[in-house]
Amino acid sequence: MAQQQIDSLDRPAQILDAALVCFAKRGFHQASMHDISAEAGISVGLIYRYFQNKDAVISAIADRHKKQIHEILERARQAPSLLESLEILFTAHCCENEPRVTSAFVVDLFAEASRNPRVADLVRDVCETTMTGVTDLIARSPEAKASGLTPHELAELIFAVSDGTLMRDVLLPDSATAADRRERHLDVVRRLWRLLFREPLYA
Repeated sequence: MAQQQIDSLDRPAQILDAALVCFAKRGFHQASMHDISAEAGISVGLIYRYFQNKDAVISAIADRHKKQIHEILERARQAPSLLESLEILFTAHCCENEPRVTSAFVVDLFAEASRNPRVADLVRDVCETTMTGVTDLIARSPEAKASGLTPHELAELIFAVSDGTLMRDVLLPDSATAADRRERHLDVVRRLWRLLFREPLYA
């Protein structure tokens, strides 16, 4: 394959990666297409060859995230226990090059969803995709029977804790590494596991 073809295939991902960094640093409103082009190291005109406007970039990030969720869920399904499945789900973002950027992006994404109905729809769609997958994962596991809650109720509790932990990542010091963040998330999910599955919540 020619280098030009390779560049063409990689370019949208390059733009989306740059956009995620810009949104995390400046927020959706403050980040411009010029900021994204500077972060990506390409011209603004080249970005417009792939994305009509900033909303299209946000939609593409959401679509890419949904695909990543399906890949993560598939890995979680292969785990030998529900605890290990949840560990994969809780720490997936820690495998990225800049986990703090991801956390900051998520914080701003939820804030923007409170103001922008279109972004709210995108966030809701991603959340429903994840919730459906995790609820199904829990329903298939024998461990879930140890709880007095339904798979959907368990998934809601798990996501409340996961989202909260992810958002609090932005408060960690700059010196915190990806490994530090991963250990923090593992500690949280293991404590949550003991609370939810060691014994029934309701007698």
